Amino acid sequence: MSNAPVSKDASGKPFLSDVKTLRERARKNMSSGVVTSTYGGDVKKTIEILQSVLATEIVCVLRYTMHAVTATGISSEGIKAEFAQHAKEEQAHAMAVAERIDQLGGKPNFNPEGMASRSASQYSEGGNLVDMIKENLIAERIAVDHYRELVRYFDNDDPATRVMLEGILSVEEEHATDMHDLLIAHEGKPRLED
Repeated sequence: MSNAPVSKDASGKPFLSDVKTLRERARKNMSSGVVTSTYGGDVKKTIEILQSVLATEIVCVLRYTMHAVTATGISSEGIKAEFAQHAKEEQAHAMAVAERIDQLGGKPNFNPEGMASRSASQYSEGGNLVDMIKENLIAERIAVDHYRELVRYFDNDDPATRVMLEGILSVEEEHATDMHDLLIAHEGKPRLED
């Protein structure tokens, strides 16, 4: 780690004032890629956490895809389209997470073996349209809580990972709202069974 001189601005917040030092540090340890001496997190732990996030997103892609294909009923076409759109968005999340793992020097784990145990979410097919909506709402609620915890965990130690997860969290909250609205529309009550 470099002991680069750090100055403080008028508010007392630190900032790098020595551009020469910044340039010298950038040239050292180039094989580390994006991970520099200013990275505040534990790279190994971050990659391990992101492997779980990747598995969660893949399980969500599979569940939404299954529901988009198998949903039936008089009002299923619109819901099938919603499920398909969510699957597409979950796939985009998986790609973003995999790319972040790669940036940090890890190898994204797409191996289906053990996927369910690495995922925070569960894969459940659901017996009918309402069951599918409920399973997706439960999965989204799990994802929302999980991503909120991870955003707090990464805080300023890894702002790039935190910002990525904040973006995913925002979409997961939209998904939960969509599923909640569908549940109300199909059951007439906004309650999950305990």
